[in-house]
Amino acid sequence: MSLVVFESTKQIHCAECRQGPLRRLVRETGVPRCLDCADLGHLVYLPRGDTALTRRAHEASSLSAVVVRFHRRRRRYERMGILVEDAALARAERACLADAEARARRRERDRLRRAAEDTRFTAAFATEILRLFPVSRRPGRAIAAHASVRGSGRVGRSAAGRALDPPAVYAAVRAAVRHLDTEYDSLLMGGVPRFAARARLAPRIDAILDGWRAASDASDPPARAS
Repeated sequence: MSLVVFESTKQIHCAECRQGPLRRLVRETGVPRCLDCADLGHLVYLPRGDTALTRRAHEASSLSAVVVRFHRRRRRYERMGILVEDAALARAERACLADAEARARRRERDRLRRAAEDTRFTAAFATEILRLFPVSRRPGRAIAAHASVRGSGRVGRSAAGRALDPPAVYAAVRAAVRHLDTEYDSLLMGGVPRFAARARLAPRIDAILDGWRAASDASDPPARAS
């Protein structure tokens, strides 16, 4: 179990030495303490970003801590970096320099592999859109490319989307129609709640999609959702 250090923007002082306000602190039984009073003051900060350096520094350090900060909008703590011993960080940096070229080649191979996978998946997604909506006025390739962006969290990257389940494909097309063929975005900008705007526009979107699906040979269409 890792030690946790909190980054704070509040005016918090150490309960033991009274120093502050503290940028980083630990909480022991709910009481804030500075890093020196928590016996972590000799550690150095390594921000997130370099996975190999972070892993090696953590492995080489006999004492370390995870640094987190509370993200108000997402309402959760997010990892900002780690605290490790100075000597451990130096060893990790030397190790990373020694194999930097090999790691760069591996990253490039991985990038090309992911790009090829994404291209194949987007093409398959677009083909499924055309099967379900043979007279769509929106390019299936464009809808598929938007819905399947890696790391986006959109429907195309869901388990159902990757499996090309008809309800997931239907949801992607419906989202495209909602944004491109209705005043949905304007309603949101005007302060209309998201679910209310969707409910208001649902009949029009249904009509559009029913027309696009008219020539489809699909047996049972997926259930509608506002």
